[in-house]
Amino acid sequence: MAQILRSRSRLLYSYLSPIAAAKNITRPFSSATVSAKPPYEPLLNDQMPPPPPTSSPPSAPASRSWGFFKFGAVAALTGAVGAAGYATYAYSMDEVDQKLRALRELSSKNSVPDDASSIEKYQALVYSTALKVPAKCIELYLDMRRAIEEQLQGFIEPSSEKLLPDLHPQEQHVFTLVLDLNETLVYSDWKRDRGWRTFKRPGVDAFLEHLAKFYEIVVYSDQPNMYVDPVIERLDRKGCIRYRLSRAATKYQDGKHFRDLSKLNRDPSRILYVSGHALETSLQHENCVPVKPWKLENDDTALLDLIPFLEYVALHRPSDIRTVLASYQGRDIPSEFIERSKEHQRRMQEQKQQGRFWRR
Repeated sequence: MAQILRSRSRLLYSYLSPIAAAKNITRPFSSATVSAKPPYEPLLNDQMPPPPPTSSPPSAPASRSWGFFKFGAVAALTGAVGAAGYATYAYSMDEVDQKLRALRELSSKNSVPDDASSIEKYQALVYSTALKVPAKCIELYLDMRRAIEEQLQGFIEPSSEKLLPDLHPQEQHVFTLVLDLNETLVYSDWKRDRGWRTFKRPGVDAFLEHLAKFYEIVVYSDQPNMYVDPVIERLDRKGCIRYRLSRAATKYQDGKHFRDLSKLNRDPSRILYVSGHALETSLQHENCVPVKPWKLENDDTALLDLIPFLEYVALHRPSDIRTVLASYQGRDIPSEFIERSKEHQRRMQEQKQQGRFWRR
């Protein structure tokens, strides 16, 4: 019986000995040893997780080839844009078209006989290709340039080839008096306390009323119609001005809006353009009648001083007003006209006196 108990105790000791050894406990039958709970294993480790696998960088030859390709594409695009810009600046479309025709003729002349060698045929093929590729590029450039210039024409050129309707048959002899607006008939001034205000030039009412009897009066301004129309409505209460033209009727050139008198649908030999900046704002200097720009001077009489000259022109109807204006070039027209009128009267008086002398 004692032997059986010893064998069982040994068996139980051998079973519990690993747990006791792990706990560093020498007592094999301790209740603490049996009831002790195993240590908890943490759900999250304190260590950082391993980094995700990264793709290996591209090889050096591949990155270099891609860089060379991008550089070549940018350089080719820059060169094409520069060449197109220079061609647009230096040559007109007709000149570029002539060069394209010459290039096509040169390409068509390159013919190879049938009995030519393979090397000669290959050279001819390379030469023909070298001419055809630039020709196709020039054709593409011309098409794009035509399309762009057609779009720009709507902003650069006047809105119509005939800005005014046809003149009545009974008024074919009437001269057309074209008047600028700002600093010629009116002056617009802005101040912080009151904003914009428009002032009438001294004598403008008498000027318009008197000359409307002799001329077809047209106001031609470089301002938008939203500005021109209200100003004319207040300025011309009696309807002396027949037509009004605004910025849409001007020609945009070199950053300025010019009056193109050739688009008025009137005989250029019967057009007078009166402006405080006539030579700077008109494309036809031979039709210009410069006056002093008005900037709110109270003692200004420029418009009234010009009435005698304009009335004389309307009554005597010179065959070409441009030759008359050329004789006044570089001079003050009202003052010069008065001097010439006095000289003419003096000569007429002398002729009368000579006639009386011979009659005696």
